[in-house]
Amino acid sequence: MAFKFFGGVHPNENKNPTNACPSTPSAPPAQVVIPMSLHIGTPCQPTVAVGDYVKLGQKIGDTDAPIAAPVHASVSGKVVAVEPRLHANGTKVNSVVIENDGQDTLCETILPRSEAEVAALSGEEITAIIRECGLVGMGGATFPTAFKIMSGKGKVNTLVINGAECEPYITSDHRTMLEHPDEVLSGIQLLMRACGVEKASVGIETNKADAIALLRSKKPEKMGITIIPMRCRYPQGAEKQLIQTVTGREVPPGGLPADVGCAVFNVFTAYCVHRAVYENYPAVERVVTVAGSAVQRPMNLIVRIGTPLEHAFSLAGGFKKPPKKVLMGGPMMGNAMFDLSVGTLKATNALLAFCEDEDQTVEDPTCIRCGRCTEVCPMRLLPLYMYMYERRSDYAMMEKYRITDCIECGACTYACPGRLHLTHAFRTGKAKLRAKAAEDKARAEEAKMQSEASEAAAGKEAGKNE
Repeated sequence: MAFKFFGGVHPNENKNPTNACPSTPSAPPAQVVIPMSLHIGTPCQPTVAVGDYVKLGQKIGDTDAPIAAPVHASVSGKVVAVEPRLHANGTKVNSVVIENDGQDTLCETILPRSEAEVAALSGEEITAIIRECGLVGMGGATFPTAFKIMSGKGKVNTLVINGAECEPYITSDHRTMLEHPDEVLSGIQLLMRACGVEKASVGIETNKADAIALLRSKKPEKMGITIIPMRCRYPQGAEKQLIQTVTGREVPPGGLPADVGCAVFNVFTAYCVHRAVYENYPAVERVVTVAGSAVQRPMNLIVRIGTPLEHAFSLAGGFKKPPKKVLMGGPMMGNAMFDLSVGTLKATNALLAFCEDEDQTVEDPTCIRCGRCTEVCPMRLLPLYMYMYERRSDYAMMEKYRITDCIECGACTYACPGRLHLTHAFRTGKAKLRAKAAEDKARAEEAKMQSEASEAAAGKEAGKNE
């Protein structure tokens, strides 16, 4: 707790309804829709076709691209469609639709390994298993875990494990630490072996004192693992802020954790690493906190990937009032959902539904130049100027004020008394810059082709004249 990051806020935690709620296995839906894009990077290509029978844990999508992770069936049953379907990000993504046969017939590849077999594995073999099981960053980033390990080789000397879970309402990682402490610590050890490092630090906020005490009772220091309690402060779970809090190292603007010798993994990712290596069990389910003022019975559910949101909410008793807003993720960084037929993803840690009386938006949001957004920004940015230049589509000034460094934590939006939609504006600004960069690249390539064509024509004409 000696190190601190700049800015941050401490919103009402609202974790009590689900803090003491055990992770409950949920009945899988009649049909799952599994997108081929469940990670940052290149989408997978389906490896199954309509009419195929698939088993639970069977690979149904893969690609040779380096930044990718395979996709597996989360139920057994018949493939009834391979087609673009609605994704939680608002687009249509190529997906495999499986009609659940209710049998959960396991794929033959899901075979346990003995302690001796695991002990004999090299770091490269552990990484290969992690890749084959489709593991990604379960804290929300969905960066392929195997690629993160490989890209950090020779640069990383410390693992930082994210047990902060600082966003309001969400308690899924807390429950994982309480219910599977041995598996979490085992997964951390396996990640250490894969990364070739000898020490790891687990940052956990002090509102999870029971998880801190339980993990410390396992004598993790004998494994090279240190449990570090952290004062509650959002967005402490963000990579750069977590690294600074736990190690005192500051990742430079535009830099990566590996630049300061760190690699960050979520506690649920560590748990999944244990299951992947010891059981060969792929990433087909996630503990999800289902909560919010509109939810009848807030709870933590073990949900299969591709489960429609409406099914997950029905398992929590449905809605006691019609929700005004439904979020996938937390209230600070979650994405508003437009259709409850979309499915859960590998990094879906929460589904929240809120009543209309909690809506605090105003008709005419106005900046009053109070500077609160600047005080709370953990990246030391100037949100009021970023907002102003995004509204004007001033690309040069957006870049000058480093809008791409925004981590979209929502701290500025939370603190803004003028109720400006700051985070949304910064997402839009980044999209504008990406679109402009793509347009500039296309123009440059077209100009180059025209120049080459002109030179070729000129050379041909010169040859005729000779």
